[in-house]
Amino acid sequence: MTHIEPRTLEAAICDARQALTVYDHALEWLLRPDAASCGPLGAEVWAFDDTLTQILLVRHRWRGWVPPGGQVDPGETPREAARRELFEETGVRAELLPAPVAVTVRSYHPGWPATMSASFVTVVDRRTPLTPEDGCPTAWLPLDEPWQGWFADDRLRMRQCADRLGAEEWTPSRLQEEQA
Repeated sequence: MTHIEPRTLEAAICDARQALTVYDHALEWLLRPDAASCGPLGAEVWAFDDTLTQILLVRHRWRGWVPPGGQVDPGETPREAARRELFEETGVRAELLPAPVAVTVRSYHPGWPATMSASFVTVVDRRTPLTPEDGCPTAWLPLDEPWQGWFADDRLRMRQCADRLGAEEWTPSRLQEEQA
């Protein structure tokens, strides 16, 4: 088991409290007395195009199409990990919306322990050049068509998030204004 450092755990708890949606009792999972010894934590980015009809995904060798993401490194916050993973896996540098869209507790592989993961959101211009990691292609996939992925509920959750963002008229320029 990976030990979660105090700064990282505190940031994860704050993210879970601010998340728009909490699944699988993620906040309670983080507030357990033994949470610091139940690592690792995960983070991912739901990167939508500016029309909110496509999502940027990475083709994982056995999990299928998944959002860019991975493990939160020691000393890192989930937000910092999400931005790092987005860049490492796609070559995209982007600001994230202020609050995570979701937090979940799930296992990323049979036999692996449960991981609390935060999902952050950004809106990216589809003309942004992509630089995928070796062996892990990236692609913009439509939210209205199914794709092969590890977590069946993710596409619906992403579609609902895009609909909510559309209702709030999120654009890349509005995201930059929000971050200022």
